[in-house]
Amino acid sequence: MSKAQRAQVDAILRQPRPAPRNLEEMRTGYAATQARMPVPDGIRTSETTLGARRALLVKPPKGTLPGTILYFHGGAWSAGSPETALALTGALVSRTRMRALSADYRLAPEHPYPAAVDDGLNAYQALLENGEDPARIALAGDSAGGALAVTTALRARESGLPAPAAVVAFSGAFDVTLSGESMDTKAGIDPIFTREMLGPVVGMYCAGQDPRHPHLSPALSADLTGFPATLLQAGSHEVLLDDSARLAARAIDAGVDVVLDVTAGVPHVFQSFAGILDEAGYALDRAALFLSQHLH
Repeated sequence: MSKAQRAQVDAILRQPRPAPRNLEEMRTGYAATQARMPVPDGIRTSETTLGARRALLVKPPKGTLPGTILYFHGGAWSAGSPETALALTGALVSRTRMRALSADYRLAPEHPYPAAVDDGLNAYQALLENGEDPARIALAGDSAGGALAVTTALRARESGLPAPAAVVAFSGAFDVTLSGESMDTKAGIDPIFTREMLGPVVGMYCAGQDPRHPHLSPALSADLTGFPATLLQAGSHEVLLDDSARLAARAIDAGVDVVLDVTAGVPHVFQSFAGILDEAGYALDRAALFLSQHLH
């Protein structure tokens, strides 16, 4: 890993920016930031509908292999779209040669929990109703989207649906109580988040619901018995690090095939910096291998 590359990414993320004055400015700023992330050449996209919601179909340049990645974008449950996650979905699609469907789930505060989770379940159920083999479906996402991937798998089990083959989460937010030790130990080291910054957006999403509910904080209370094979990737320089570590521990206790993949010296959703940060590309290679092993 290049220290110069890590320093470059850290400097990019620490650049002073005007604080958003309202939700619309926050969403616009997030979209602008994500638009600068490199998207692999030749990726093909088209709009479609999945579970009565808009979705973005992402295909590799050519030679699509069997398998579907149902992807959930990040954005703290209150910002983002399938387009803001295109660097990540494109990277997975180009590496696995499988297609991805990126869900345009409803956002808080207009649509707090459980709206996004309902949309995730509906999207997965729509894939099954369209004839997709669950053994060839993976749920994936980054940050809040990683949490939705996990919660969608939980809801599928509770609804009596067959489990997907795999779950992949990049820097997942699995504890809305913000009680992980890394919230303190990584304070200041994380160039993006603090507990104080995350508190208001978590509040918008939970909207008065019990934050320890398994669908909101699976790292604290989810029963992962029978859960699909799971890959949890995180960076050592993020306050959400313990979210992945504690969820992995719960998965181990439940007998789940789980990989906790922590990369040193990198921030939240560092995979977005593929092409700038070598370790981002390596992590995406590992994620693609995991998907290929479990979906083929």
